Amino acid sequence: MIDPQLTVLIVDDEPPARERLERLVGELREWQVAGLCATGRDAIGMVNRLSPSVVLLDIRMPGMSGVETARHLATLPAPPAVVFTTAYDEYAMEAFDAQAVGYLLKPVRKERLEQALTHAARLSASQLREVSRAEQHAAQRQHIAARVREELRLIPVKDILYFRADQKYVTVRHTNGENLIDESLKLLAEEFSPEFLRIHRSLLVAVAHIEVLEKDSEGGHCARIRDHAARLPVSRRQLSELKRSLSAR
Repeated sequence: MIDPQLTVLIVDDEPPARERLERLVGELREWQVAGLCATGRDAIGMVNRLSPSVVLLDIRMPGMSGVETARHLATLPAPPAVVFTTAYDEYAMEAFDAQAVGYLLKPVRKERLEQALTHAARLSASQLREVSRAEQHAAQRQHIAARVREELRLIPVKDILYFRADQKYVTVRHTNGENLIDESLKLLAEEFSPEFLRIHRSLLVAVAHIEVLEKDSEGGHCARIRDHAARLPVSRRQLSELKRSLSAR
């Protein structure tokens, strides 16, 4: 039986890169390959099933970047350590170093791989946000991850109607229902602007899903969401900005 403390999941969209890493890990006496996959979405599913201790994660992948994948994995109760594999430029390398983020330059060498696995550490949300800023293609996520029991559910951002803050948690309402997420409405607003607009201190709404702005029974305003019963209150402070956003669609 494979020791769960010494297993590695390899994630890379290029078959030769996966095969090279699989061979190199196989040459390390204390480590074993738990699995291989080609996409960030598949990586999340395999982490849920296999619980590897380390994920070797390619940065540049189609659909979901390595940085976004790592951000989702970091929300798990017991996330794996992540080591990025990359062919980055000097500027991005400085960002990794500044945040003490583990990375391997391609082509990966056996000695460096063993060192990186030995020193692999779990990444904080703030570390991953800083790396995201350095990598322009990964700065805005294409999915939001919600924990459903002990697993992650990926919600496409294009399907999200709005986020609603309620004390510690945020509810994300999407076309297939709603889920709780442990994220800051303020940081979500910064990441997804201008597609999402803060219309109230507790509401961040997808402008594309607003059908109409209308007055409520008390003389204020509310936003009606297309194909949804919700009528969301709009604060006076945000009313002008919302009108500008709607007129610019």
